[in-house]
Amino acid sequence: MNTEQVGMPGTAKIAVVNIGQLVTLTGPARPRVGAEMRELGLVHDAVLLVRDGRIEAAGAYAELRDRIGSETQVIDAGGRLVTPGFVDAHTHLVFAGNRASEFEQRLAGKTYQEIAAAGGGIQSTVKLTRAASEDELLAEARRHRDWMLRSGTTTIEAKSGYGLERETELRQLRVIARLAEEGSVKLVPTLLAAHTVPKEFADRRGEYVRFVAQELIPEVTSLGLARYCDAFCDDHAFTVEETRVVLEAAKRHGLGLRLHCEQFRPGTGADLAAELGAVTADHLEMVCDDTLQRIKAAGVQPVLLPASVFCLGRDQYPPARKIIEMGLPVVVATDFNPGSSPAPSMLFALSLASIAMKMLPAEALTAATVNAAYSLGLGHEVGSLEPGKAADFVIHECADYRELAYYVAAPAHLRLFVNGAEVAL
Repeated sequence: MNTEQVGMPGTAKIAVVNIGQLVTLTGPARPRVGAEMRELGLVHDAVLLVRDGRIEAAGAYAELRDRIGSETQVIDAGGRLVTPGFVDAHTHLVFAGNRASEFEQRLAGKTYQEIAAAGGGIQSTVKLTRAASEDELLAEARRHRDWMLRSGTTTIEAKSGYGLERETELRQLRVIARLAEEGSVKLVPTLLAAHTVPKEFADRRGEYVRFVAQELIPEVTSLGLARYCDAFCDDHAFTVEETRVVLEAAKRHGLGLRLHCEQFRPGTGADLAAELGAVTADHLEMVCDDTLQRIKAAGVQPVLLPASVFCLGRDQYPPARKIIEMGLPVVVATDFNPGSSPAPSMLFALSLASIAMKMLPAEALTAATVNAAYSLGLGHEVGSLEPGKAADFVIHECADYRELAYYVAAPAHLRLFVNGAEVAL
């Protein structure tokens, strides 16, 4: 993939014309809730004006055509759909190897927990990732990033969590920083050293928790390698009290909080997310109504990950309809990772959100763009096509936004722009 000038502002002024449907997502400067999630700010026969990598104007061609000067580079959208670039707010982008053999074991009847207990799961990826050099990890992460770009993703939250010791956790975070410097996608780094307890600390869990809280978090913060801290609160990962120790330390050091919770059973962390004022509570397949009320009152955004449910062969998806009707600002993300969700495509996540979680296509699109941007602290910068924001947008092959979820796993022939510069896919 040619990314030489990607991420730098493109031609000083461009105009994307002949847009059949333009999804602007113009609206309040906050995450969208309830009926707002169905309000896409649609404009037909539209034009998008970009100057120096920023949105200058978006609206009807008839109203804006006089602003297209002779110096403007004109791009013909061919009557197709234009949307903001997708914002994938939960990924495990950097890892070595894969777990295709465990995929086969699950198909033969073993559960995710059984595989993990036998030394597979996260621990198997940890072994491979620890053995990989920084350049090797960068090459693999670049390949994963390119898959995401080809499905229209322009902003990615990327977690560590496959090192579980100082050197490899820092190596993963440095890879994320190096990938961000390449400019073809915006990256938001998250420390996930509390992913699971490493084998060498199996009988010294408290010691590992103290290491993460008292040594690794301060070092990562001092190096500026992460914006957020995440933890996996579950029976085969960390208890609520262990998770509290990690997240309280992260909060003291100025990191935003995210949390894997309520994935396999209720009572695994979402109440803690509300108590500590986490930015997001992710997964929520098993969440109960009382907990949803608490995270709503605390302003926590739910991040729903239907691809991980699908890839694990489970049938209990997060109760998206209930969550939306309760007025929470839903986010949809891929949870791309080598074990439970080897699914890098946001387009596939949109299809699952609609088919399996009964979200309307407009709601899913809002959840994958502007709501996701706010969950990463980037709502002022990306997620909608409003004046002043970065010109991160996609010209899709289709003509109607509903087709994004409707054509399941269709090849994505699209044109993608980051900061007004086209990415060569």
